Order: sequence, then C-alpha cells, then structure tokens
Amino acid sequence: MPSQLVCRPVRDRPVALLRLSGTLDPVTGDALQQAVRRSLATQPTRLLLDLADLRIGDPLGLSALSAVVCQTADWPHVPIVLCGASPATRAAVAAAPECSDILYADDCEAAMTEADAEPEPERIRVRLRPVPDACKQVRQLVAQACEAWHRSDLTGTAALIATELVANVVRHAHTTMEFTLGLRDGRLSMSVRDGSRRMPKPADPGPASPGGRGLWLVRDLTEAWGVLPVTDGKVVWTELAVAA
Repeated sequence: MPSQLVCRPVRDRPVALLRLSGTLDPVTGDALQQAVRRSLATQPTRLLLDLADLRIGDPLGLSALSAVVCQTADWPHVPIVLCGASPATRAAVAAAPECSDILYADDCEAAMTEADAEPEPERIRVRLRPVPDACKQVRQLVAQACEAWHRSDLTGTAALIATELVANVVRHAHTTMEFTLGLRDGRLSMSVRDGSRRMPKPADPGPASPGGRGLWLVRDLTEAWGVLPVTDGKVVWTELAVAA
C-alpha cells in the first residue's frame, strides 16, 4: 500500500502553522515540499511544522524538506520550527546536515504563543487586478510607504521595481495578484504573487525593441531577486539593501 502524507494548513499569518500526519519518505516528500512552499509564500513571521503525527518512513524523504529550506534561505527569511516531533523523528532530522538551520520546539501551542508575542515587521499587502492602472496604484503605495518608514531615498528605485513586477503580471499572467512591501533587518522587500505557473525569464530584446527589458532592470537595481513556485502560481520577489 502506498504511503500517505497529509499536510493541513491550520493558519497562515502572521505565524503560519502546518500540521503534518502520515509517513514522510521519497514518495511523499514532494507533497511536503509543495505544502511548505505554499505556507512560506504568504510570508509569515515564522513557520511552525506540527510533527506530532508524522513518521519518518525513510530518511531520504527529508531531502524534500532540506531542499525547500535551502531554496528559501534568501527569501522570505522565515524561521522554520519543528514542534512536537517524536525523539525518532527529531533524531532523523538532526542527522541530515542540510537541515541544520531548522529550529525545534517541544510544544506547538507554546511555540505559537511565543511567536505571536514577537513584534511584526513593517509590511503592507494589497490585492490588485491585472489592469494597467495597477502599476499606478503600486507606485503610489510604494511612495506612501517609503515616506511613512522614513526611507524616501528609496522611493524612486522601489517604485520602478514595483512597477515592473506588477506590469509583468498584467502583460503575461493575467491573474489577480497580491503585492507585498516590507521593511525588515536592513532590507526593503517587494513581492508579487500571481495565479500563473509560467516562470518569468529575462527576454533578449534587440536594440530597437521598445520593451522586454523589465526583468533585466529588476536584476540590475536589486541586491537579490528570484521566483518561488507554488502549486497555484508563483511569487516573484526582490530585495533592496537599506543604507544605515
């Protein structure tokens, strides 16, 4: 009989909780990876994985967890906490060197209470329709946020990047999107989540081409950028370093 793994999202913000039950092995590892990615895509302050009902059927299944931890180390910088794990499960995770950055907690409820007590970073989210006016809306939002956060020096660059991210959804994805702007740990982050699984890639426009340079511009103006694929679409993210 094939192994099964159920990944049930209990909560997504501000602290995310994902409850796992069943068997983790190479067959079910992909389901775990997709569930963790989807939880991280909401950019919680912390992600708790409740492992009380999880069994490690084969340590090779942990490669899915370590892969997504490595993939999201640059963004969204969300600590992952394993809580309620049995001694055998915890030992199996600890034996995987790729999982060394994962945190542990004995009790999920206590870990949730502790995480909820932490101050939330500066963050603004807005849902936008895939229409040209969305670009104007996001520029205004970025300008207002940068002024409120006393980072007016970043307004021009951040507004240009945000415009390109949103315009890419308007031109190619054609789905409702969620734009998120945040300020944390010396980084101004921007991301757009849409409902298309088509991965963006920089075009190679000719010298006379009027467009097609958006992602090259994003790459050149940011310290880092990337794409997080999820089951129902993707998140394109960027980060700008904030001068002291």
